[in-house]
Amino acid sequence: MSEKSKGTLCGIVAAVSYGMNPLGALSLYRAGVNTNSVLFYRYALAAVLLAALLLVQKTSLRITRREFSVLGLLGVMFAVSSLTLFMSFHYMDAGIASTLLFVYPVMVAVIMAIFFRERISLVTVLSISLALCGIALLYRGEGGAVLNTAGVVLVMASSLSYALYIVVVNRASLDMSSVKLTFYVLLFGVAAIVLYSLCCPDQPLQLLSTPSMWAWAAMLALIPTVVSLVLMTVVVHAIGSTPTAVMGALEPLTAVVIGVTIFGELFTARLAAGIGLILLAVTLIVAGKSLHPGRLAAIIGHRGFLRHSR
Repeated sequence: MSEKSKGTLCGIVAAVSYGMNPLGALSLYRAGVNTNSVLFYRYALAAVLLAALLLVQKTSLRITRREFSVLGLLGVMFAVSSLTLFMSFHYMDAGIASTLLFVYPVMVAVIMAIFFRERISLVTVLSISLALCGIALLYRGEGGAVLNTAGVVLVMASSLSYALYIVVVNRASLDMSSVKLTFYVLLFGVAAIVLYSLCCPDQPLQLLSTPSMWAWAAMLALIPTVVSLVLMTVVVHAIGSTPTAVMGALEPLTAVVIGVTIFGELFTARLAAGIGLILLAVTLIVAGKSLHPGRLAAIIGHRGFLRHSR
């Protein structure tokens, strides 16, 4: 299997794993656990698992001052992304929140264009337009009802933080294994969450009091954290930032399926159209690099069909 094929396969597994966040988070919310505590146990337990793996591998935990700074930045970015996403679950369906989060691949492309001089092509502009149309469809739901503004702002903040995280991982050129990198990201993430909790008296860290709570916390630590983050780091180095972002198309799809089948969230034609536009937008960012004018015109025509079918 080629390096690109391995990267693609790992990207799919990472995306599905990360899309399982709502399963653990909403289950703990129902049990009365607050957002800060959910993420604290998710990160702390995951860090313990990775520390054990590093010990088995006999990997040195030494890092340089430069690595300390970069890893600290990555930890804060990921903590901010997780906190804002998990907070948004209190304001909107997890499936919609996870779909809105998925505009981060578009943000990755824009960041790379602005700060690293990647050319802004017609396809990138089209992708941004499609993503905005998809967000608009999701924002105003059936019967004219609109999403909670606070929830939308939280998800957009999460998306931007995650986009920055992907770009920094790709550009930092850290000389360490993905396991070691993820361990330090989570360690700094735990520190960030603890500091945030100390500043928020209404969101104190809580003790988990039942086996069920510990089981859901362990699930969050293992699947959407350890599995997803380690594989995502491998994928970024194997195939690059933007393809990695596009592999994340399965994240919102997984979250929507979980939300609808387990938590009774609504799934409408408008929601399906909004999800479709956002997925098409991020797919075009990569596919568009090899599109010639004729194929691009065909896709623009397909966009017109989607818009007409609202």
